[in-house]
Amino acid sequence: MTGSSFTTQALVATDRPSRYLVQLCKHFGHKIQTVWTEHEGELHFDLGTALLHAQADGLRITVTAGDAESLAQLADVVERHLVRFGSKDELVVAWTSTGHAA
Repeated sequence: MTGSSFTTQALVATDRPSRYLVQLCKHFGHKIQTVWTEHEGELHFDLGTALLHAQADGLRITVTAGDAESLAQLADVVERHLVRFGSKDELVVAWTSTGHAA
């Protein structure tokens, strides 16, 4: 492995970012290593890592993986769970690829 990584981010508009951050971390915590507070969370998947930050304007998600395919898979997993948990709030996740980092 070269140590390179691919990253994508999304800011999900919600007035309850902490609620969704904790819900995602608790859910995934049954299967993978997770660390979280009310304002920050880390999800450590085999494919990569998802960092969550509760902000005044929503929930910021940063996903990092070793290759583009893993990045797409991991972003999809996080997005599908969040959208399902937030179905009543009609949450929308729009990823912005930040590209490849050495």
